[in-house]
Amino acid sequence: MRQETIETDRKGQFVDWAAIVFALVLPTIVTLLYFVWAEGFAPVVQQGSYAIGKTVQFCFPLVWVCLVCKRRPKVWPWTVRGIGVGIVFGLVVAGAMFALYHGWLKTSDLYAKVEDAAKQKVTGMELGPGMYIAVAVFYSLIHSLLEEYYFRWFVFGQLKLLVRFWPAVLISSLGFMAHHVLVLGKFFGIASPTTWLFSLAIAIGGMAWAWLYERSGSLLGPWVSHLIVDAAIFAIGYDIIQNLPAG
Repeated sequence: MRQETIETDRKGQFVDWAAIVFALVLPTIVTLLYFVWAEGFAPVVQQGSYAIGKTVQFCFPLVWVCLVCKRRPKVWPWTVRGIGVGIVFGLVVAGAMFALYHGWLKTSDLYAKVEDAAKQKVTGMELGPGMYIAVAVFYSLIHSLLEEYYFRWFVFGQLKLLVRFWPAVLISSLGFMAHHVLVLGKFFGIASPTTWLFSLAIAIGGMAWAWLYERSGSLLGPWVSHLIVDAAIFAIGYDIIQNLPAG
């Protein structure tokens, strides 16, 4: 009986790890699909691949918890505990980003490459300034929340059941970083040190949000922090593409 229990536990852990590995690599696959591979296709294909890929990604945790684990998802409670720390962290990161952009990138040799890549991307997806603002609002308010639910509540939460706290923080944050490497690589070049330095900064941000989630027991603080950072990213992006025709 004891041997059977051990074997059952091993199988259970294997299945749990398989789900975590899948959840870690899925965002990178989705980004490859819509951001890289679909780039040469019509805008409707790019937008469709994005919608399908993101739907699969953000539905996976619920399907796993409900159908495989047979548990009721518990994303709540949401408390204001930690929200102050989240706001301060988000503002500090946003301030550092604006300082780097205006104090370094905008006057560097890299800027022309970044500007050209950004304009090609938004033009290819038919995102004029008007639509760009709508996408920015969606990403800042909604997508940031979905990423916190996905990486902090699910990936980090599941990892904590299998490993200690800091390994769970590190692994989930590297997974959070991975798909951003592809996005940054599009603008700076995949082999550029800038891509990897900024990717490392994203991983550190993920670690901070995982720590804050653990400390507060709520996604509200990490979400608000993430929202501020995403809003800053899109504000910088708007400055880069502001000369595109209205759309």
